[in-house]
Amino acid sequence: MKHAGPQAFEAIEPLLEKLRTIPGLVERKRGIFYRGATAFLHFHEDPAGMFADLRSGDDFERYAVNTKAEIARLLHAAKAQVAMLDGAPRRIPRS
Repeated sequence: MKHAGPQAFEAIEPLLEKLRTIPGLVERKRGIFYRGATAFLHFHEDPAGMFADLRSGDDFERYAVNTKAEIARLLHAAKAQVAMLDGAPRRIPRS
């Protein structure tokens, strides 16, 4: 599965815009987000669709991001992961 390219990022720009609003995330290159010096989230494209890899501990967890429900699931997980790393309560309201 290859990393997402420019055309793929155009298709998920609304998602990228929402990710850019999460405090503590920095987009170093388009679609590649870091927390501090640590890679946190990046995207892959595949004939099966678009996928995001979200850091979970020392590994990454893969999320499909092809439907509104899948995108909402990723956004919720990303916010929860940032909150957990910041020491905040794990319950994050859905947006």
